[in-house]
Amino acid sequence: MFYIFAICIIIIIIVLLLSVLTTSKAYKYEHKIDPLHNEENTQESDSKQHNKENV
Repeated sequence: MFYIFAICIIIIIIVLLLSVLTTSKAYKYEHKIDPLHNEENTQESDSKQHNKENV
């Protein structure tokens, strides 16, 4: 009975360590996204497009 209990504890510790390692690796990952446009530029281009459609 003791052997089964010891094996279960070892498995739990291994799973816990793998979970912590995976989580810490995920937090270290740097996300790379495209930069956002300036809001002024977006509004100007939207109004220019709107004016072109009306002409």
